Amino acid sequence: MDIKRTVLWVVFSFSLLLLWDGWMRHNGHQSMFFPSANQTQEQAANPAAPVASPSGSPVPQAGTSAPAAVPADASAAPVGKGETITITTDVVKADIDTLGGELKRLELLKQRDVVDPSKNLVLFDSGATHTYLAETGLIGGAFPNHKSLFVAKPGARTLDNGNEVQLVLESEQGGVKLTKTYTFKRDSYLIDLKHTVTNDSGAAITPSLYLQLLRDGNKPGGESHFYSTFTGPAVYTDASKFQKMTFEKIEEGKAEHATKADNGWIALVQHYFVSAFIPPQQAQRDIFTKKVATNLYAVGTILPLGTVAPGASVTMDAHLYSGPQESKVLESTAPGLELVKDYGWLTLIAKPIFWLMTHIHALVGNWGWTIILLTVLIKLIFFPLSAASYRSMAKMKAVSPRMQAIRERHKGDPQAMNREMMAMYKTEKINPLGGCLPIVIQIPVFISLYWVLLASVEMRGAPWLGWIHDLTAPDTLFGTIPYFNMPVGLLPIIMAASMFLQTKLNPTPPDPVQAKVMMFMPLVFSFMFFFFPSGLVLYWVTNNILSIAQQWVITKNIEKGKTK
Repeated sequence: MDIKRTVLWVVFSFSLLLLWDGWMRHNGHQSMFFPSANQTQEQAANPAAPVASPSGSPVPQAGTSAPAAVPADASAAPVGKGETITITTDVVKADIDTLGGELKRLELLKQRDVVDPSKNLVLFDSGATHTYLAETGLIGGAFPNHKSLFVAKPGARTLDNGNEVQLVLESEQGGVKLTKTYTFKRDSYLIDLKHTVTNDSGAAITPSLYLQLLRDGNKPGGESHFYSTFTGPAVYTDASKFQKMTFEKIEEGKAEHATKADNGWIALVQHYFVSAFIPPQQAQRDIFTKKVATNLYAVGTILPLGTVAPGASVTMDAHLYSGPQESKVLESTAPGLELVKDYGWLTLIAKPIFWLMTHIHALVGNWGWTIILLTVLIKLIFFPLSAASYRSMAKMKAVSPRMQAIRERHKGDPQAMNREMMAMYKTEKINPLGGCLPIVIQIPVFISLYWVLLASVEMRGAPWLGWIHDLTAPDTLFGTIPYFNMPVGLLPIIMAASMFLQTKLNPTPPDPVQAKVMMFMPLVFSFMFFFFPSGLVLYWVTNNILSIAQQWVITKNIEKGKTK
């Protein structure tokens, strides 16, 4: 009975994991086990979709929820060649092309690249292998757009001793002038982006402003195949709340999201980072997602500017946040923007856990010790449940010889064996499910903590002690196996040893084959944990050590007959 219960518990746990993974994939997350199409290969070309290079992506069409057509005035190659203007602050280095006035490269100066830690992380890029751009312009006529040639006004290009630096770009077409003003501020990833339309054409015009983020469908470099994070577009409105969609859904034309609103934002989300266009509140807008070209997708918004009389001008202010998913910063930037740091269906539990972690960190100043102290607190909260579980397992282990004798005595009579087993359970006051139910109750908390540790950019690049220099990176104390690109660290080995010790404390399965399987499981888990962030492994190691101590004490007390 005990080994059946153990095996059923393992099967049940793994089934829960698979169901959870399926639910997450259904709601836009990447699978923990199965790579999506855009992780392994380019999307198949769609003959009906316009094919364009990143710098020549189609201009949105006003008044549609999924604009894809290229107006005749923007389909031709632009006249002239742009120059790259580089703006440098204390946190970002931005390259803006005067051809289109698009933000084509954004280097985060305080974030290291996960593939090559000697370099800074580059979020926006327009290279041969990665496309990620922020584009804006006008539609509704022959107006300047992200294919037009702009002229940069003279001015400072670095922050120096000031608190902000501006770049002013101007482009005129048919008497309609568009002025883009980028404003970068000290210690901020929030870029102010002002568009001013001046009508010197001699006739009234009704332009619309579009803001769009363009990206390929590839996962960021350095992502592990042993845990899953979401990469893709997201939309937020007060009415529909937070909605995210995969590139596959856009490819299939099945992306579902709000298409009209007078509030909210559009974004591209990836592990730890987000880029979001935030138009002003109470401004009517259309929202769209679309496939631009093979493995190239856009999410954007179109804002009508109303009728602009001859000689008049109109201004639309917007913001572009592009940086780490720091909870406090996101909350203060725009309503609902903190939701891009997505904890899934366990947000109700995960948010208080992260809140508690921030307060612990404020006291100890180290995220590694924060994880350890948090684990201790969680173990204390669940101490009664864990004690009940370990007490039941200890009692089961104590009566294992008697159970084995009953099995031998009633080999050919299962009913008699079960009757005698149940009589023994009643006499010894043992609940066969007592070891499982308390653990099941704790599963949501453990999964929530998993997502908190996985999603918290606050721990990115944060050291613990000794050889752990980044709690979001795998432990590599003993180096990496080149052929398999497999990191080998100390924490996963300690994790395997603790699991092995826990197995020894549990009731021994009567079947030798099953016993060997249970002994082999720590090796399987340690292999997986070699690829996990060291912060996650630190949590599991701490949890296992505390569990072993608690289980050992309870087991010894049971063996000595000191329990009630």
